[in-house]
Amino acid sequence: MRKSSSRITFSAEGSRRVFGGQSYSGSSFFEFLRMDHPDLVPEFGNLDWGQVQIPHGTTVLGLVYEDGALIAGDRLATEGYQVATRDIEKVYKVDDHAAIAIAGAAGPAIEMVNVFRLELEHYEKLEGQVLGFEGKANRLSFLVRQNLPAAMQGLVVMPMFVGYDLKNAKGRIYKFDITGGRFAETDYYATGSGGKDARSSLKKTFRSSGFTRNAAIEAAVEALMDAADEDRGTGGFDTNRGIYPTCKLATRVGVEDVSEKEMLQCFERVNERLKAA
Repeated sequence: MRKSSSRITFSAEGSRRVFGGQSYSGSSFFEFLRMDHPDLVPEFGNLDWGQVQIPHGTTVLGLVYEDGALIAGDRLATEGYQVATRDIEKVYKVDDHAAIAIAGAAGPAIEMVNVFRLELEHYEKLEGQVLGFEGKANRLSFLVRQNLPAAMQGLVVMPMFVGYDLKNAKGRIYKFDITGGRFAETDYYATGSGGKDARSSLKKTFRSSGFTRNAAIEAAVEALMDAADEDRGTGGFDTNRGIYPTCKLATRVGVEDVSEKEMLQCFERVNERLKAA
């Protein structure tokens, strides 16, 4: 590994880093990396991708309920009209009270998740406190904006950010466009190739009050089932292979994984209810 020729020092205030003859006083890991090691910054926008098929993640969704927020996604990734992988992870915990789901070009999306995690860790170490929910959304918005050149070449990354806002004591959802614009959703949202079908399903099942944990999981499961039924790029519950959608819950106590066993049980309940209807 090449050793950095930069010399890093700290000012008397302890907040200003000086490296390579340049001064940087911010708390962004991405900006720090771009100034000190520009060769390590992920760059996807300066390449001619031509007709190369890139794996794409498909449908992810988020919704709020009485204890916080839920985020979920299917497991299928596609390359054009072919299956790239059946068990990709699209939902990631980024800190103790927030999670992110990715749709779009899988490689740049996963890279963005990793950089976003480092952004939050870097801020906490430098400032000695956790970044607020709005601040986290702003940092993610910045990373999406940096991907715009790649997005213009077809490598679109569409993250969804959910978490428990400790300041306002409630679950929250943010969606983003390719320019980095961030928009709050008060109830639910879904994006990806099956996003429209998932939103239509959530529109029927969502309740603005008294939405319990189990009801929220069932609504998410039904939405992903509806999306998989209508969209060829969305994977459903593959009981033969034992591959099920991923779901996480963000509450005051932290981010919780919904187990595969619970997801399967929920799928069976929803399936029986739909058959009986």
